Amino acid sequence: MNSRSFIPTPVNEPVLSYAPGSPERAKLFARLNEMKAKKVDIPMYIGGEEVRTGKKVEIRSPYDHEQLLGKFHMGSAADTKKAISAALKAKKDWARMPFQDRAAIFLKAADLLAGDWRWTLNAATMLCQSKNMYQAEIDSACELIDFLRFNPKFAEQIYENQPQSSRGVWNRVEYRPLEGFVWAITPFNFTAIAGNLPTAPALMGNTVVWKPATSTVYTAHFIMKLLIEAGLPPGVINLVTGPAGDISNTILSHPDFAGVHFTGSTPVFHSMWKTVGENISKYKGYPRLVGETGGKDFVLMHESADPDVVATALVRGAFEFQGQKCSAASRAYIPASQWPKVRKALKDMLATVEVGSPEDPGNFVNSIIDKRAYEGIVRYIDAAKKVKGNKIVFGGTYDSSKGYFITPTVIESADPKSLTMCEEVFGPLLTIHVYPEKKWKETLALVDQTSPYALTGSVFARDRRVILEAERALEHAAGNFYINDKPTGAVVGQQPFGGGRASGTNDKAGSLTNLMRWVSPRTIKETFEPPKSYRYPFLNRDAV
Repeated sequence: MNSRSFIPTPVNEPVLSYAPGSPERAKLFARLNEMKAKKVDIPMYIGGEEVRTGKKVEIRSPYDHEQLLGKFHMGSAADTKKAISAALKAKKDWARMPFQDRAAIFLKAADLLAGDWRWTLNAATMLCQSKNMYQAEIDSACELIDFLRFNPKFAEQIYENQPQSSRGVWNRVEYRPLEGFVWAITPFNFTAIAGNLPTAPALMGNTVVWKPATSTVYTAHFIMKLLIEAGLPPGVINLVTGPAGDISNTILSHPDFAGVHFTGSTPVFHSMWKTVGENISKYKGYPRLVGETGGKDFVLMHESADPDVVATALVRGAFEFQGQKCSAASRAYIPASQWPKVRKALKDMLATVEVGSPEDPGNFVNSIIDKRAYEGIVRYIDAAKKVKGNKIVFGGTYDSSKGYFITPTVIESADPKSLTMCEEVFGPLLTIHVYPEKKWKETLALVDQTSPYALTGSVFARDRRVILEAERALEHAAGNFYINDKPTGAVVGQQPFGGGRASGTNDKAGSLTNLMRWVSPRTIKETFEPPKSYRYPFLNRDAV
């Protein structure tokens, strides 16, 4: 008790190569085959208990309709109420647990994940989300490990931020957890986000009700098992499933609702914000609404940029994980003088890209997450084919007979305000507008004004004056702005992630900015020698 401990200085987890013959490749495939052979029965986790309702939903790999991974138990509004009660019951003891003990749980989880759990989370992400081994490694191993290691250090920095004290007074700030419970809503596309959204508020002393995306309950199950093995007490994080509307209505009408940590679609977040506004008089306090939503992320090329560099950034930025990243390159602006070179480089690269199962290491592109997403992307592709002024540069084909596969598709659009230049598609579809290089300034304005989103964006140029001009003109067009790099791949502790406008509240996951949203500071002033009379010296009339 009579000591002051410090969180170990975090470093980013090294990304393993999974090269042929490497030990990590052998271990991953061994775990993959082991998990394929075992059909899991996945419960909800409420108050430390495994809750099974008997209403089971099948989990199948999106790249192979025949591959059954297991079943999860579907919950109800009643189960959500139990989860809220469990979170509130656990709150007092968890909030009072010394910070170093809370932090130790997540630091241990990071070390477990850096060890044998690495193969489990990576294999789950491949099987359930159809990520190839390298994308899974970056996400479910390295980024989640980074969140678990860096967040405690960020929290320590928050707690150390204390006010000055004058003589005879000691001022201090207590960073209390929020009053009530936090709701974490996680998306399908990143295992790291699924792990971070419930654990970041929990680290700061909050208790959480967690609803993972229905399509990735399988992966969420293993995250919960990891946290339990690391020593997470019962009721701190409660995992629930069920109809989204039932869960949402139950939580957003509860007086102890203190905040939501959300990653998902912009319309859903808008609806949630509206409901919170309508219910504001019901709550004990003003809920914290933290959301990272959609994106229509841009790549802007100046005539001074290298065409091969731009083409490489487009292939990686638009088509890694099938473009199912909120940061994925979705629209690009290429100067007319450079378009023939960029076009050729793009087509040459994409001609070598293989599409198929993530279990085959040679496949760069894998399947779409589910039928609904697949059909939505297909509708955009089919609609784009019918638009006068659009040209299919590459791809445009798709097949769902075995899995939800869509070929990387590139469209050249003469209209910079065409549908696929403006709307988020969330799939392997890149639309390119070719502009006259003399209209650089006009194109800067076009990039800024075309989309309501402002998540990520890239500018490619050699001329430093041009880079500075773009940086200033696009100040509010992207929360993460990349210079001569693709607009994806933010690293915890290096590029805090989040955007503004319709892309969210820009609370920057992977930084202390995000963690500040999960505390409510209390200022404490202690006076060592309090006055014993109300009278001030100026009240004395005996002197002039």
